[in-house]
Amino acid sequence: MPVHRPNPSELQQIARELGLNFSDADALSFHGLMQGQLDAYDLVDSMPAPFPQTRHPRTSGSRPEPADNPFGAWAVKTRIEGAPQGKLKGKRVAIKDNVCVAGVPMMNGASILEGYVPEIDATIVTRLLDEGAEILGKAVCEYYCASGGSHTSANGVVENPVVPGHNAGGSSSGSTALVMAGIVDMSTGGDQGGSIRIPASYCGAVGLKPTHGLVPYTGIFAVELTVDHAGPITRTVADNALMLEVMAGPDGLDPRQRGAPAQPYTQALAGGATGLRFGLVPEGFRTAGAETEVDDRVREAGQRLAQAGAVVIETSVPLHAAGAAIWTPIFLEGATDLMMHRNAYGTNMKGLFLESLLDAHASWRDRADELSDTLKLGILTGHYMSSRNRGRYYGKAQNLNRLLTADYDKALGEADILLMPTTPMAATKLPGPHATREEIIGRAFEMVGNTAPTCLTGHPAISVPVGRTSDGRPIGAMLIARHLDEMTLFRAAAALEACYS
Repeated sequence: MPVHRPNPSELQQIARELGLNFSDADALSFHGLMQGQLDAYDLVDSMPAPFPQTRHPRTSGSRPEPADNPFGAWAVKTRIEGAPQGKLKGKRVAIKDNVCVAGVPMMNGASILEGYVPEIDATIVTRLLDEGAEILGKAVCEYYCASGGSHTSANGVVENPVVPGHNAGGSSSGSTALVMAGIVDMSTGGDQGGSIRIPASYCGAVGLKPTHGLVPYTGIFAVELTVDHAGPITRTVADNALMLEVMAGPDGLDPRQRGAPAQPYTQALAGGATGLRFGLVPEGFRTAGAETEVDDRVREAGQRLAQAGAVVIETSVPLHAAGAAIWTPIFLEGATDLMMHRNAYGTNMKGLFLESLLDAHASWRDRADELSDTLKLGILTGHYMSSRNRGRYYGKAQNLNRLLTADYDKALGEADILLMPTTPMAATKLPGPHATREEIIGRAFEMVGNTAPTCLTGHPAISVPVGRTSDGRPIGAMLIARHLDEMTLFRAAAALEACYS
């Protein structure tokens, strides 16, 4: 079917949207000139797009009843058997619901996408299945992943399985809850400001944000190209390393990637702490909202590492304290432009474009009142600042990001690994049913101060549990390594884990 052709009157309206003033004669002239270009669109529209083949049989699944979903963590339950053998044979996996699984509904936590079913598997889904994993379903995530809390999804609240009544963290809320409830062995997460590491910290999981671009984002709902990360969430460091071995490496489709191959991360686990230099970052402690008990437990983790043979020093990252502020314009303006105005794909990049998702997501413009308050606030600020200031603050923040990255690189020249609390506080109480908008939004963003900066700089960072508060809430310590040095990061994480075994 030919693409729609505007008539001359419509063309005058289109011109006005671009600041052009066409006379009737101008409109008729340009109307005629456009026809050849639109013929090219007709040809493009008639040609099939080259999508990856789906190799593993599956059912579409269904939303479980509350009795079968005790923590509210499942968005869809299904069953997809992977290859008969491979690194992940016997591993049960949940897929975050911002990731495409062919034939299985995907909501991305949003009522606007309810009923959407992608026709492809994301690259990471194919890789997991090819290595024998069994996918049990899609895990709830927060509304368009715009929350560090577990209370904003259109699917409902996700409860922390370790401390009931408390926040599970977001936006990979269901992914982490399912792992820590023992329902699955591992899950996929996404991280644009801390959305893997925050729930890992709150629930006591191991959550890795890899080096930017190491894991392909193909087939995953994009937020902002320069901060999009996908990574593994597991109960142990060993499973995390194993899962990354399967997920990592270029797929030839994701423009975020630079060709870095996967490495044998599991071989790094036995290296131990001896000889490693850990740098405690003072700017990561005593931050806004910090609990003294959290800071103390993470400093104690440093002491345990020293007793295990590591060298522990203090290493300053001066701009870390401003990192979340630098992140704010990039995340808000970038996400408003790419994720919302440009339907999570945009232009000026190569890669796999899923036309069905472009079409489904575009309906948000007619249903914007359904967006979560966290997303409404983000796009209000992002659109206002971008449209009224010509994008200068996004640009300046990206310029400042070079200084922030250099600060981290300098610190990582003094130490092999940087150490700080993942979140300044342990899991907070979930907002009640009558919570104010201010409380809902406060609980969604209060914890990102330490996690957001490395989403900008792209350094790999992992949250490892280091005990609990006196009232039983898990505490996470964050380890940060040099770009593409996940081998050292996993060695350090395994050494820290061993200090608590």
